[in-house]
Amino acid sequence: MNNYFSWAKSWNWLEQRKKNQLSSFSLAQKNQNSLKMSVLLWAFVDYLQHTKNSSPRTVSNYKLWIQRLVDYLGDPLISGLRPMNIQNFRMELAKTGLDKKTINYHIIAMRSFLKFLLKNEIDCISPEKLELAKIPQREVSYLQENEIEAILNAPLFYEKNPLKQARDQLILQVLYGTGLRVSELTSLMRENLILGEKQFSIRGKWSKVRSVFFTSTALQYLEEYLMMRTDTYDPVFISLSRNSYGQKISRNSIEELVRKYAKLAGIDKKVTPHTLRHSFATMLIKKGADIRSVQTLLGHSSIQTTQIYTHVDDRFLREVHDLLDE
Repeated sequence: MNNYFSWAKSWNWLEQRKKNQLSSFSLAQKNQNSLKMSVLLWAFVDYLQHTKNSSPRTVSNYKLWIQRLVDYLGDPLISGLRPMNIQNFRMELAKTGLDKKTINYHIIAMRSFLKFLLKNEIDCISPEKLELAKIPQREVSYLQENEIEAILNAPLFYEKNPLKQARDQLILQVLYGTGLRVSELTSLMRENLILGEKQFSIRGKWSKVRSVFFTSTALQYLEEYLMMRTDTYDPVFISLSRNSYGQKISRNSIEELVRKYAKLAGIDKKVTPHTLRHSFATMLIKKGADIRSVQTLLGHSSIQTTQIYTHVDDRFLREVHDLLDE
C-alpha cells in the first residue's frame, strides 16, 4: 500500500512539474536548447485537447505513439532530433511485429507534432522529411444489396425486446443510410436532431461539424424509437443494460451488435460498422453520385481518401460490361 501511495505521489509530482514547465514559458520565446521532447509533448497534447478539440481517442493515440519515440530515444532535446532517429525508430517498431499501416500512424502523429512545433517557432526537423511507408491499396469491403436488406431487417426477426429491437434497427439504418463513423454515432445527442428537415449535425474527425441527412426509412424508425423512449437521457443511442442504462452506447457494443446481426442474417464474411460505411459510399458511387459530394457526406478531409470508392465502381462497371460476353 505504501508503495502505491509513493508511486502515485511521484506520478502526481511529475505531472505537476511538467505542467509548471509548460506554464512558465512561451513556446516561441523559450531557450530552445533546453526543450525536451517530453515537455513539448505535453504542450502538443494540450493543443489537441483544447485548441483542436480532437476526440479523446485521437489525443490518446497521438500521445501514445509519440511517447513511444520519446522513450526509445531517451527523451532527447528537440534540437537534437534527426530524421535518422525516426528511421531507426521505424525499424524498431517493425521488429516488434507491427504492420506498415500501424507504423505509419506513428509517423503521421510525429508529423503533426513537428508541424505544431514549427507553428510555434520551435526549430525542428521538417515534417516532410518523415516519409510514410508505401502500402498496397486497401481492399474495400462492402455488402451487396441482398446482404444489406438481410442485416437491416435482422433485428425484426431475432430481437424480442421492443425497445432494443427499435434501437438496434435504427442503429443499422443510420450506419448504412448516413455512413457515420462509430464515434460519431455514439456521440449523437437529441439536441443535434433537426427532425423537420430530416437531418442532424455531427462533430466528426478533427472536430469538423457537418450536416448529415436521414433516409425516409431511418427517419421513420427514429421517430418510433424516440416515442418508445420514456426517459430524458440526452444520447440518442443509449445502453439498455441494467448496469449502464441511459448512458451513451459504447463503441464495443455497436461493433458487437453489427457482428451479431450479420451472423444472424447469414452473411458469411467479416462485417463491421465500417463495412456499412463502405457500403453507403459504394452504393452512392454506383448510383452516380459525384466524388466530391460523397467526400462531404463521409466527412473526409482529403479527396484521396474518398477515391478508393471509385476503384470499387470501376470493378462494378467492368462486371456490367462483361455481361456483353455472356
